[in-house]
Amino acid sequence: MLPRRSIIPEEFAFSPALLSPIHRRPVFRDRVNKARFIAKSGACNLSHKNIREQGRFLQDVVTTLVDLKWRFTLVIFSMTFLCSWLLFGMFWWLVAFAHGDLDPNRKIGVEQCVTNVNSFTSAFLFSIEVQVTIGFGGRMITEQCPTAIMLLILQNIIGLIINAVMLGCIFMKTAQSHRRAETLIFSRHAVIAVRNNRLCLMIRVGDLRKSMIINAVVHLQVVRKTTTPEGEVIPIHQIDVQTESAVASNSIFLLAPLIICHVIDKDSPLYDLSAMELQCNDLEVIVILEGVVETTGISTQARTSYVTEEILWGHRFVSIVNEEEGVYSVDYSKFGNTVKVATPRCSARELDEKPSILIQTLQKSELSQQNSLRKRNSMRRNNSMRKSNSMRCNNSTLAVPKVQFFTPEGGPNLAVT
Repeated sequence: MLPRRSIIPEEFAFSPALLSPIHRRPVFRDRVNKARFIAKSGACNLSHKNIREQGRFLQDVVTTLVDLKWRFTLVIFSMTFLCSWLLFGMFWWLVAFAHGDLDPNRKIGVEQCVTNVNSFTSAFLFSIEVQVTIGFGGRMITEQCPTAIMLLILQNIIGLIINAVMLGCIFMKTAQSHRRAETLIFSRHAVIAVRNNRLCLMIRVGDLRKSMIINAVVHLQVVRKTTTPEGEVIPIHQIDVQTESAVASNSIFLLAPLIICHVIDKDSPLYDLSAMELQCNDLEVIVILEGVVETTGISTQARTSYVTEEILWGHRFVSIVNEEEGVYSVDYSKFGNTVKVATPRCSARELDEKPSILIQTLQKSELSQQNSLRKRNSMRRNNSMRKSNSMRCNNSTLAVPKVQFFTPEGGPNLAVT
C-alpha cells in the first residue's frame, strides 16, 4: 500500500502551521448596530402593534383599499362585483317568484316581469346584463311590474357607485406617487470633506428621467436617541438640518445630479463630532426629496437614510457631468464614486477654535502629493534608462562581426562570434 505522502503532492497538502489555531486580536465595537428608521429604498422601518381601534380604517375605505397589497385589492375588486351580481340576481328571482313567472302552470296571456327568467341562473345572468349594460336581447323588463322597474333603477345607481369606487381605487393604486420616486436616486454613501474652508456633509441626488420634478425641495434630518436633563428618554429625536440653499427654502433645480451640502456649523448636530466619535455615535441622517411630477402634476416623495457606517470622512464625490460636442452628458456609472481628499479628523468645533489645523492638513497633503509625484518621475526615469540600456546592449550584440580562423594544416574551421 502506497504511503499517503506519495498520493497527495506536498504543494497541495496542508502544513501544520495552517492546521494550528490562529490567534487573532479581538475587535471591539463601541456600539451595537441598531435597526434604521428609513431603509435605503425609502420604506419606513416601523411596525404598529396593539391597535385597539381597528374600525378607524373602515371609515376611510378608499385609502385602506389603496394601501392594501395588489393581491388583496384584486380579490376585493372581484368579490365586490360578484357579490353585487348575486345579490341583485336573488332580488330578480324573488320578483319573478312573487309575480308567478316561475310557475310552469301560469295562465296564458299574462306577461312576465322579466321575459325568459325561469330560474335563478337566468335571473343571475339578467343581473349581470343590467349592471354592466350588456343587452343580449333574450331577457327584458316589461311594463307590467312596477317593482321590477324600481329594482332596475336601484341596481343601475348602485352599480355606477361600485364602478366609480373600484376603478378609482385601481387608478390611484397604479398612479401612486412613490412609483415616480423609483427613478430618483441617492448616492449610496454620504461624505464629509472641506468645502470653502468649512467641514460639510454632502449627498448626491439625481433623476433618471428627462421629465423634471417641479419645485423640488430637499429636507435633511438627524435622528438620534437622546435623554433630556429630566431623565426622559426620547428614542426618535428628530433634528432639522439646514442645507446650503436654506435662503431659497431648500428649492433645487434637479436638471442634472446635484450635491446637497450641509455646512457643519454651530447649529449643526454634527458640530462636536470628530471622525472617530462619528463612527461610535448612534445617529441616522434622513434625506427627503419632495416635488411635483411635471407630466402628471402629482406630488411625489423620495426618501433614504445614512447611518454612521455609510458616512465617509475625508471623501469627495467625483465629477460625472462633462461637455461633449455642445451637449452636457452625465455618466451614471460614477454616480456614487468618491475619492479621498485631505480632511482634518477633528470636529468642526476644534477646527473653528484652531484654524491652523486645516492649514497644516493641507500643507501635509501638498507635501505628500509632491513626494508621490517625485517618486513617480524617478521611477519613470529609471524605467526609461533601463530600456535605453537594454536597447544599447542589444544593438552592441548585433553589431559584433563573425570572425573565422583557418588552421595551416587545412583542418576544420573554428568560427568565433
